[in-house]
Amino acid sequence: MIYDVAIIGSGPAGISAAIYAKRGGLEVVILSDFKGSLKRTEKIENYYGFPSIISGEELHKNGILQAERLGIHTVNCQVTSIEQTFANSFSVKSTIGETTAKSVIIACGAPSVKPKVEGVEAFEGRGISYCAVCDGFFFRGKSVCVLGSGEYAAKEAEYLLNLTTRVTVLTNGEKKYSPMPQGAAVSTLNIYNFEGNKSLNRVNFEDGSFLPTDGVFVAEGVANALDFARRLGLSTDEKGSIIIDKDGNTSVKGVFAAGDCTPGINQICYAVSEGASAGMSAIKFLKQA
Repeated sequence: MIYDVAIIGSGPAGISAAIYAKRGGLEVVILSDFKGSLKRTEKIENYYGFPSIISGEELHKNGILQAERLGIHTVNCQVTSIEQTFANSFSVKSTIGETTAKSVIIACGAPSVKPKVEGVEAFEGRGISYCAVCDGFFFRGKSVCVLGSGEYAAKEAEYLLNLTTRVTVLTNGEKKYSPMPQGAAVSTLNIYNFEGNKSLNRVNFEDGSFLPTDGVFVAEGVANALDFARRLGLSTDEKGSIIIDKDGNTSVKGVFAAGDCTPGINQICYAVSEGASAGMSAIKFLKQA
């Protein structure tokens, strides 16, 4: 099935976007792991319409139930990549497979912090990369590493195996990790730092050993809004937030964003407003297509 819009994220921005898009006649799917910052909020007492304190987890649950009551399809998964196809649609790949949609709304929260390993910032653009699809071509025929231990790291490693001579997944001390693709080596050693001259050339471990490498692709945790922005070529600011106009449009047609992944105030009311704008913009975009 080809959906009209795929929404990445199930927080206030994503749910609001889904409700407005569905009420506008679109076929909508929400792809999310249903975790996120709202569920970790203990008390909410500054949101309109709630005379009593409500927990973030309860508000999150109510939003999902509201979306499902309207017939919005919700899928529990980890999204690993979003790519634009030649058929004027988008391919959203996740841990449950591939979803195709005519438009995408990114509403999965703020980008994650950079890994706390010495040398990451020093070698960004000189061996350290955050997107295999974007930069893998420059490392064809070379030896590379992927920093991470989850599904996202496995997908990046799988892609790089088709381009490079060797792929080593660095879990940085994590002993439990997702199944990695055949052909990828795995190191569970703790990383001390990344070293090089003009460009990165080795990974040093805390036990004194090292691994020569031409590049490291950072893929810790799960893929986030900034990862998706890089793959799609979206404009971002210096903090990694996705730049949008007042209607939620990004720099790529058919891609919208809302909530904590955009510049602005990280408040529920703000996220709901941006989500509504993104949902209505998706309706307008598809009617004009």
